[in-house]
Amino acid sequence: ELEIEHQQRAAIVGDNGQGKTTLLRTLVDSLKPVAGRIKWGYGCEIGVYAQHVYTNLPQDKTVLEYLEYKAKPGTTTQECLAVAGSLLFRDGHTKKPVRVLSGGERARLCMAGLLLGTYNILVLDEPGNHLDVETVESLADALLTYKGTVLFTSHDRHFVRRVATNIIEVRDGRVRNYAGSYDDYLYYVNKEIEDGERERASGRMSATPASKLNSGKADKGASGKDQHQQRKTLRNLEKTISRLDEEKKALTAEMMQTADAKKAMDLHSRIAALSSELEEAEQKWCELQQELGEW
Repeated sequence: ELEIEHQQRAAIVGDNGQGKTTLLRTLVDSLKPVAGRIKWGYGCEIGVYAQHVYTNLPQDKTVLEYLEYKAKPGTTTQECLAVAGSLLFRDGHTKKPVRVLSGGERARLCMAGLLLGTYNILVLDEPGNHLDVETVESLADALLTYKGTVLFTSHDRHFVRRVATNIIEVRDGRVRNYAGSYDDYLYYVNKEIEDGERERASGRMSATPASKLNSGKADKGASGKDQHQQRKTLRNLEKTISRLDEEKKALTAEMMQTADAKKAMDLHSRIAALSSELEEAEQKWCELQQELGEW
């Protein structure tokens, strides 16, 4: 049973393919539960941010007009401007029409609209994707002052550290709620690995589980020939990671500048595919480092 309290900011984490986004989609009734049921508390209003939402913004409204439209009744223009400013829409930028906004600006505008609305629960799928460092920091600040409940996924560990009050891990078809900060969660995970609980829970005793987090050296029993091959593979992986990272940065920069919604969606799809490749390559690199006893 998973229970989330009012005003918690829960980060949903887990290895690639474990079902983080599936869990979010199930929570907002985009997917039906395979088993069990979901029960929200009385008076819950849920605002959802997914990475495609900014393609559906009204093209002819200005930034300020859109925020005033999305804001709860009684919100003043000054309050709208304050939230806009917190997400880096300042001065003349609030008068820009949506049609000329870049992908990054549209993402920020969607987030500002959610924060100003009547929602007391925000469900956010990778809210920091495609945003620059300054914008991600501003988003974290805004969520820290938000009075409602937040459930979110993110690959940005710094963002999770800043925002999360608890961690929900998706693993082997189950979810577990860890109280406390992200660093508390890492401590619990390492302790579970040391105690062998993780291997028993998943029904396997793996010497180098993918989720092992700096918890010790791996078996050094590989032959010299095997180690040579592993180091060669490691070097190739490092080249692949560097190439994928550069490609992702270039596409992200292009997406943040384009005002064409169709092009932004195409770029988003390409970035998502690169992100999956990059995460897979990084995971293989970590596993090889552990096998070689170097991590």
